[in-house]
Amino acid sequence: MASRRPSGRRAPRATHVRRWLAIAVVGLVAFLYYRPLTHYLDARSDVARADAQVRGLEATHAQLQRQLAAQTSTEALIREARRLAYVKPGERLFIVKGIPEWREARRVRIGGDG
Repeated sequence: MASRRPSGRRAPRATHVRRWLAIAVVGLVAFLYYRPLTHYLDARSDVARADAQVRGLEATHAQLQRQLAAQTSTEALIREARRLAYVKPGERLFIVKGIPEWREARRVRIGGDG
């Protein structure tokens, strides 16, 4: 019975070749999927970043729309004209200078009395 293999003997060469072939196939598949997978993940992060930017721009747009609606009223127009020192026909324009200095002197005078 010398033809029988002992239980501790190595597997036939064909088994080793099949194992290495399977490992090579798995490695090739992993190599071929690596690039498309990295491109997919990069594109997904780019899309998420663009979505966040779009949401921010939409919020800014909504805020600007609200401001535009508020600025088109007659009261807002008059308020802005007064801020720019426009006067109505027949009104007199008075330009007062030195208000910050006056406020500081008043603050010191009021603070000194107390």
